[in-house]
Amino acid sequence: MPRYFVTLIVAVALFMETMDSTVIATSLPAIAADLGEDPVALKLALTSYLLSLAVFIPLSGWVADRFGARTVFRAAIAVFTLGSAACGFAQGLPDFVAYRILQGIGGAMMVPVGRLVILRSVPKAELISALAWLTVPALMGPVIGPPLGGFISTFTSWRWIFWINIPVGILGMFLATRYIANIREERLPPLDIKGFILSGIGLAGIAFGFTNIGQGLFPAKVVVMLLAVGVVGCWLYVRHAHVTKAPLLDLNLLKIDTFFASVVGGFLFRIGMGALPFLLPLFFQLGFGLSPFQSGLLTFASAIGAIAMKTTAAPIIRYIGFKRTLVSNAIVSALFVVAVALFTAGTPHSVVFAVLLAGGFFKSLQFTGINSLAYADIDEKAMSRATSFASVVQQLSLSAGVALGALVLELERVGRPGGTVVAEDFPLAFILVAAIAASSALVFARLPKGAGASLSTRARPVGDDPNRAPEPAQFS
Repeated sequence: MPRYFVTLIVAVALFMETMDSTVIATSLPAIAADLGEDPVALKLALTSYLLSLAVFIPLSGWVADRFGARTVFRAAIAVFTLGSAACGFAQGLPDFVAYRILQGIGGAMMVPVGRLVILRSVPKAELISALAWLTVPALMGPVIGPPLGGFISTFTSWRWIFWINIPVGILGMFLATRYIANIREERLPPLDIKGFILSGIGLAGIAFGFTNIGQGLFPAKVVVMLLAVGVVGCWLYVRHAHVTKAPLLDLNLLKIDTFFASVVGGFLFRIGMGALPFLLPLFFQLGFGLSPFQSGLLTFASAIGAIAMKTTAAPIIRYIGFKRTLVSNAIVSALFVVAVALFTAGTPHSVVFAVLLAGGFFKSLQFTGINSLAYADIDEKAMSRATSFASVVQQLSLSAGVALGALVLELERVGRPGGTVVAEDFPLAFILVAAIAASSALVFARLPKGAGASLSTRARPVGDDPNRAPEPAQFS
């Protein structure tokens, strides 16, 4: 069986999960009208899903080691699919929120465990190319989701947004059963229950607070309280992790240079880039008066750029090296975001498309490098803990990016009659998130020379002398 078939199976699951959230965001007004609920109150469906992710992602690595990667990945797809089907039959806000929480539990296990399957199935020399495939669905979901959600809600029923996941989920479970090995750890420490509770409180408070900044769902005091509870919970977890032999989220992994750079630098970069799927549709629709479909066609350019990247990421990183790629590309990616801030209603759509296309390419290259670098120096036994840790940070950074974009727009429209959002509100938001993304270059610049070399070693062709050592790429 080709190793990349395993990657494709995981990529499809990841695409289903990332697209689901963005499709729902577009269709909230239609869902609210059909259920007879306030659209603002229905945003609880979005935040409850993120809450599930924040609480249960830390568990994913331990559960995969305990019960086997295939068993957990297959069960996660089943839970996510079941939650999707149930959402399609929801009759009111309480059951809709409950089913979204169920979906979130499935998603919390599905994505990190799927990544763990790849890490344990693909040799390190091929890991960059394999993870490049995972970058594509993660970037395509947010740009395909809005126009698809608008189309389904307009021409059919919003319930099909959830029901279309059913055949995909069934196929995913079948393929996982047929092609994914049930890798597990024989000797496993007991579950860190106290760490699970503390991390759940801390991460849920921060994620829930970030998500509600600028959304108007809760009063500002409530949002501040949520963030405060989250910070305290995380602080208590850090204290707990330092005195526990087998913490749920292993902070000692941050002592590894490559993992530290991937997590911290990746956090900053994702804050900037994570705001784009939120800001771009609003910019085009509220600022320039484009229809959701027109906006979707333009933002789809970044997905095309991501697809073009998947075959070139490994050669680029192998030739240039991780350090130089991540430092220079963080700045280049940020400059393309700054270019978006210069768009006006008179900017030709061809220019907009070209900028987003190129920006999508470089952004996807950066994500591939960041995701790959995290596991360059991780021991096989620590892979599950590393995937859980990295997944938690990714989720928090994306939530923080959306929160930052929403907060800037809220501040820009303060005092404006009617509180409307206009095109002039967006440039500051784009420039700010671009600056944060570019600041990640300072973290990557601290990487040692030759960082990630284990991932850029060329695999030995079949038939070569097995005693000859592979030739590593040159780094500087």
